[in-house]
Amino acid sequence: MAKKTIHIMNTAFRDGFQSVYGARVLTEDFLPAVKACVEAGQTHFEAGGGARFQAPFFYCNESAFDMMDKFREAAGPDADLQTLARGINVVGLDSQSRDIIDLHARMFAKHGITTIRNFDALNDFNNLIDSGKAITDAGLNHEVVVTMMELPPGCEGAHTVDFYKKTLKAILDAKIPFTSVCFKDASGTSAPKKVYETIKMARKMLPKGTKIAFHSHETAGVGTVGYLAAIKAGADQVDCSMAPASGGTCQPDVATLWHALRGEDYELDIDIDKMMHAESVFKECMADYMMPPEAKSVEPMIPWSPMPGGALTANTQMMRDNNMMDKYEDCIHAMGEVVRRGGFGTSVTPVSQFYFQQAFNNVIFGPWEKIAEGYGKMVLGYFGKTPVEPDPEIVKIAGEKLELEPTTENPVDINDRDPGKGIGAAKKLLTEAGIEDQCDENIFIAAACKQKGIDFLLGKAEINGVRKGALTPAAPGAAAGGDGGYTVTVNGKKLAVEVKGDKATVNGKSYDIGVEDGIETSGTATVSHESADSIEVAAPMNAKVIKVLVGVGDHVNEGDVLFVVEAMKMEVEVKASAGGTVSAIAVEAGAQITAGQAMASIN
Repeated sequence: MAKKTIHIMNTAFRDGFQSVYGARVLTEDFLPAVKACVEAGQTHFEAGGGARFQAPFFYCNESAFDMMDKFREAAGPDADLQTLARGINVVGLDSQSRDIIDLHARMFAKHGITTIRNFDALNDFNNLIDSGKAITDAGLNHEVVVTMMELPPGCEGAHTVDFYKKTLKAILDAKIPFTSVCFKDASGTSAPKKVYETIKMARKMLPKGTKIAFHSHETAGVGTVGYLAAIKAGADQVDCSMAPASGGTCQPDVATLWHALRGEDYELDIDIDKMMHAESVFKECMADYMMPPEAKSVEPMIPWSPMPGGALTANTQMMRDNNMMDKYEDCIHAMGEVVRRGGFGTSVTPVSQFYFQQAFNNVIFGPWEKIAEGYGKMVLGYFGKTPVEPDPEIVKIAGEKLELEPTTENPVDINDRDPGKGIGAAKKLLTEAGIEDQCDENIFIAAACKQKGIDFLLGKAEINGVRKGALTPAAPGAAAGGDGGYTVTVNGKKLAVEVKGDKATVNGKSYDIGVEDGIETSGTATVSHESADSIEVAAPMNAKVIKVLVGVGDHVNEGDVLFVVEAMKMEVEVKASAGGTVSAIAVEAGAQITAGQAMASIN
């Protein structure tokens, strides 16, 4: 009997990058590996979307549209290039209006994409209607998704085979157009038996000949076993990555699955010898990039705190950026409660990020003292209907903290009325920034990336957080060759001082090291001392300053927002604890700050 051929989509250059390197990979570095895969006969690649849309702008000082164009050139005209979309959230954490959802599909089609895999983390079929129509209308293949995970032990009410059956039926009943169906388990936690029964169920429900794909990660150690279960249940495709971006937080390696199928009645549509050569090319391409140790590990806590592979290392990279890696274990443990009480949305972006942000807040600020905006809006209904009702106490707290009422209205209808969303709002951002070129690409960049997108278009962005050779950021406080960062206390005030060559930065402000500006050649900072009744505004956490909203001499009232800082993809407002006149500003936009660092003084 002839063996059944199982199709492989290569995820190394999208999900692999997100799951290992926090999506921070420069385009020119990986293109030789794409070409090697093409020479090995591969024709189907995940080529963008998800975190690989924002990350090039945020960290690489590159346009994601340029990256997709170069990917198409390297892969050739006949390759099936696929991207990942988050339903009405398209390629960001926030949901969008219908005109941006439509623009997303048209722009990706323009830049060489042929298929968009489209999911909703809440499995709310309503969130797939407008996005699915836009993808189809743009002439693209629409791979509709049912998202999966295993609930933490002791939880029930969703993520059963019956739950997935109801979700798939709702998609079919809504007549959402699609060309294939994917069952996506981003946390890699679904029990293999459940994977088998789910694919079996779907094969019976779907029209004959419908392509079924299964996607998982090795984070919990059962990814390859899940793939075998899916294949034996009737899946036509599974997603595989390549070393060094395989295993652990990534998809199973193509060689691992090839080996697992030896002696079975199935074979992969690859030439394994040529693929092993492509892997060697890929390893050379990525040799200078830092390999986070957690990226290659099986994490035993994941079934209790289902963190998807693509979000795990993205968050640890951000924690490294903000010198917070010591908080990681606490955050991953705190995530269990956040999932249990949040309505059981699937732990895949954006919901996985909402879970982690709330766990982070619970660790840093105290349990439920600060509600992450995304998590709060999710439990309040602003992203759609969660699989089960969230904990009423958490809904109440979220409503009070965010000053929002719960809603059951379609999120897209809410977004269409929101003057801060849509093409008009994006054009306004461009106009206010003095950007005259309001092409569709720039409009979408502004809508999806907000201020960071504007900074990129203005030429203010720079490569940051890319952990590759000389580009790797120095550890905070490190001192090598006379350079480094230090915390200096002067009269009880903490100053963040960084020295690089003949430049010094004090609390975010740059100085030449000399007698000018009060900085002496000895490195001693001369500061003006505040009066005894001045109030110091301190940084609430390690973060990056995004906006400085006041200047010296401004009068402020208690509760006025003075700064906006960002950490863990969250913007946090820093407010005045009392009214008065701003007597000093100690930080500038773009500066990295540490918890407790002086940001301003008010007299």
